[in-house]
Amino acid sequence: MDPALHPGWPATLSWGPVELHPLRRRDAAEWSRLRLVNEAWLRPWEPTVAQPWGERHTPAAYRAMRRAAARRARVGTSLPFAVRVEGRLAGQVTVDNVVRGALRSGFLGYWIDGGLAGRGMGSLAVALVCDHAFGPAGLHRLQADIRPENTASRRLVERLGFTPEGLLRRYLDIDGEWRDHVTYALLADDLPGGALARWRERTGG
Repeated sequence: MDPALHPGWPATLSWGPVELHPLRRRDAAEWSRLRLVNEAWLRPWEPTVAQPWGERHTPAAYRAMRRAAARRARVGTSLPFAVRVEGRLAGQVTVDNVVRGALRSGFLGYWIDGGLAGRGMGSLAVALVCDHAFGPAGLHRLQADIRPENTASRRLVERLGFTPEGLLRRYLDIDGEWRDHVTYALLADDLPGGALARWRERTGG
């Protein structure tokens, strides 16, 4: 990989019980199990796909997803991280559709095991990725588009300092319908101390 195309990648990030690393081939079975048990938790926020949930989340589906993510990472358009909490696979955080040049922007997406909800692990993982994106990866802006009904996800980004910038009407085909989304953004200079420092301040971590 040309580091000029994709500075800051590959990378491993960690703080306390949370570690983030590039997607690993050996995690296919663990990812499949985690996604299957979290169907009710995740499905309302996932893109519409005709294929049944079980077929979309087999180990083979993971391997195909990982190959696609690795291709985007190689050409500098994605930062695809797996999330581990206390050593166990617990979710993913991805900065996708990375654009360089005058914009230096990316779109933030994430999911976390529903069994960890309320413990701050998802927000810690996102904070680590934000600091990496604004630091070694050299980005200026991160955008997160969230359904208005997804209060847990909205609270996560708001606590990390993301600012709402407007409503995107019927923006994405999610869970069988065109859904409105609230668009949030965080700029590199919004948090002089960084997102991890903001997380620690808000959680006492």
